[in-house]
Amino acid sequence: MASLPIGSTIGIIGGGQLGRMLAMAAARFGFKTIILEPQVDCPAAQVANRQIVAAYDDEAALSELARDCAVVTYEFENVPVLAAERVAKSTPVFPSARALEVSQDRLTEKTFINSVGLKTAAFRPIDSDGDLEAGLAAFGGNGVLKTRRLGYDGKGQIVFRQSSKTPVSGSCASLGSVPLILESLVDFEREISIIAARAEDGSLAAFDPAENVHRKGILHSSTVPAAISERTAAAARSAAFAILRALGYVGVIGVEFFVLRDGGLAINEIAPRVHNSGHWTEAACAISQFEQHIRAIAGLPMGDCARHSDCVMENLIGNDVERAAELLAEPGLVLHLYGKTEARSGRKMGHFTRLTRRC
Repeated sequence: MASLPIGSTIGIIGGGQLGRMLAMAAARFGFKTIILEPQVDCPAAQVANRQIVAAYDDEAALSELARDCAVVTYEFENVPVLAAERVAKSTPVFPSARALEVSQDRLTEKTFINSVGLKTAAFRPIDSDGDLEAGLAAFGGNGVLKTRRLGYDGKGQIVFRQSSKTPVSGSCASLGSVPLILESLVDFEREISIIAARAEDGSLAAFDPAENVHRKGILHSSTVPAAISERTAAAARSAAFAILRALGYVGVIGVEFFVLRDGGLAINEIAPRVHNSGHWTEAACAISQFEQHIRAIAGLPMGDCARHSDCVMENLIGNDVERAAELLAEPGLVLHLYGKTEARSGRKMGHFTRLTRRC
């Protein structure tokens, strides 16, 4: 597609912090933004030109968004596939509904990843406690039971270890008696992620892999450079590019990996959107993941992903946001708060990035 003229309007489905940062990036290029989000005065709407207050599957709202925007994107992967397909009938939607369809079901996602020749943990669909018993027996008594849909930041899952003897009976019911997946435990050295992008003309780009630390299932920090070999970093880029090509993807994607003891990789999951572990790019690179996404969906040239500094990004969770003034006194630190009024336990309120060394 031709690049969008300055002054064009970009629609964003979802009004959280990722939508907020996308709207800010769009504004730098002279684009307007409309947010579709049921929560009034959401973080994204605070910096956008307009908000359509409606459910994500509201047909009238989707029609309005499609009518008033030159292109539409989204900031989270649980946008209804039918909603994306409806908008796409008249207005380009990037990434496509196919990317949503693949990422919304963990069984579909892992089957897709394996189909393009990439490794994941072993997995099995689970529909009953009997299925779970058989799966755990096949995986040596160890595994993670997850809901196939929804669930994030450690929610919607149960970890089984042979040593802890977590009871199987009632496990499926405790997760809502919904379709489940059992994944084998992976003996990994560290977790990394890579933020990559593809334009409609097929050009590809990737930021450096980040090494991630999670606490209670929530991302705590991302460190760049990751403590991995260049061979492992190259394999991560190659895997991300294979996924982008296979999906005919347009925009930024986040791909999370387990780094195995031998330096090999197993993909944990993909996220068809800008990603928390890529927030460091706004402080340590000439362009951020958010700008790269806007470039890709607007038909603009892809940006250079090189970083100018090593860094550590940390999330501010819940009452951590009270540290803001203290953090601002620290040289070489970039702070970003999300405009959320209530600091709840486990809620991401902002993040900061420490620049540790000039490259």
